[in-house]
Amino acid sequence: MSNKAKILDIAMNLNRIGNLAADDYNNKQKRINIFLDETNSYIESVDKSSFSHSFKNTFEKFLKEYKILNKERNENSFDSLHWAEKMMTWGNILTHRTKVI
Repeated sequence: MSNKAKILDIAMNLNRIGNLAADDYNNKQKRINIFLDETNSYIESVDKSSFSHSFKNTFEKFLKEYKILNKERNENSFDSLHWAEKMMTWGNILTHRTKVI
């Protein structure tokens, strides 16, 4: 699978996760966790050394934010709608930015 396909799969999963979380986070946590695990696998399999400089910067920002988003789920002040929106935003950003891969 190409890097571009992996990034698009990551983006699609982020949008799925965001939609599930926005719809009913508490009752859809099991499915959200499945997609998060799959997304983590895709992230680990990406060959970051082949990225253009501009996409590499985007992906690094995504990884930093994704790590924060994963931690936010365990905080007392967790806002599932805000979290869902951020997931979908990153899904859209990655989809758009794959044009430069």
